[in-house]
Amino acid sequence: MFPSRIRFKIFILVCVMGLFSCAGKRPENLGVKDQHLAPCPNKPNCVSSQSQDDSHFIKPLTYLGTVEESRQWLKEIITSKPNTTLIKEESDYFWFEFKSALMGFVDDVEFYFPQSEQIIHVRSASRLGYSDMGANRKRIELLRQTFSPSAQ
Repeated sequence: MFPSRIRFKIFILVCVMGLFSCAGKRPENLGVKDQHLAPCPNKPNCVSSQSQDDSHFIKPLTYLGTVEESRQWLKEIITSKPNTTLIKEESDYFWFEFKSALMGFVDDVEFYFPQSEQIIHVRSASRLGYSDMGANRKRIELLRQTFSPSAQ
């Protein structure tokens, strides 16, 4: 076990981290507007399947079957992951918060299901900071592997 001085320092560190939460303020500009998700900010910590620039662009998810089956499958996959919270659900839209286990950083991840195509547009963005070391892109690519039609 740690000596009492070290335990005290750890306790203080945890208290300070709690005071200076890494969650940030929940964005007010998210959702679907005119069939589009919000654009990525001019920072490398965001990816979107509707982005016009290569640095932020990521392919949308694709699915077979009905939109309702795909919505349910995607929801099951995401809600089974630790530290995820469903913030908003509509017939053609999901918004989840993904919270990092160590520091509590929050990423906002959105999914838009246009009725005219068998795709799911996605946007994943860090709420705070500048760079995410590719975490949002990696998250969506891992999700793509789990969600792919062959995995259903």
